[in-house]
Amino acid sequence: MRALIIDDEELARKRILNLLEEVPEIKASGECSNGKTAIKRINDLKPDLIFLDINMKDMNGFEVLQEINISPKPLVIFVTAYDNYATKAFDVDAFDFLLKPFKDQRFFKTISKILNISRSEADSSFDKKIKELFKVYSREAKEVSPPGKIPIKQGNKTMLLDPAEISYIIASGCYAEIFTNNKKYVLRESLNNLEEMLDENIFFRIHRSTIVNLNHVKEIVHSEYSEIDARMTDDKLLHISKSNKKQFLEKIGI
Repeated sequence: MRALIIDDEELARKRILNLLEEVPEIKASGECSNGKTAIKRINDLKPDLIFLDINMKDMNGFEVLQEINISPKPLVIFVTAYDNYATKAFDVDAFDFLLKPFKDQRFFKTISKILNISRSEADSSFDKKIKELFKVYSREAKEVSPPGKIPIKQGNKTMLLDPAEISYIIASGCYAEIFTNNKKYVLRESLNNLEEMLDENIFFRIHRSTIVNLNHVKEIVHSEYSEIDARMTDDKLLHISKSNKKQFLEKIGI
């Protein structure tokens, strides 16, 4: 069985690849970091199994599946960090899923289930399942509004952080380092998920590993080769990727 891993977090992809080395029945045939590339790779490689991140920056996993035009269809294991609404989609008994952060035991239990499903069985119900999943996902997504505050566990307490206090957020492995003017908080969460929780009119992702509060940008620093950095109110200098430069400058009115 050939598998394709699709996740916009490199560490998440690497972990699945490492775990698959202990499963002789499954051979990893590649990995993708975004939905657009995933669609092409799936249609080209025709994998037997795909590990699919639900929430990627360019599109969600259900949208990826709607663009698959191969036959037979692959088996699908969804990978998600959401337990508030996305997992409700699996009430329709569709495929299987891994909820980040998952334990090794959970991974191998899921693999065992997948290995006992025939390709013909998966293919025959694929389109119906996708329609049901997309319907549930769309409905739940509309019902969930971004929280007013971000919960951060600290020992036996949970602090509710007002997003307005956030100056910038930097990815650090499986964690996010959230900086305010006078403190740093560490949260086990991906930048993709945090980005969806924050007001897009105030927060902007200047780099794949950095989100900034536009109200906390003090100045723009121009360097060689037309590159720019953002100096924050605490004097931290953050690099702005070339792909995000134009939109960032538009956001701040330059």
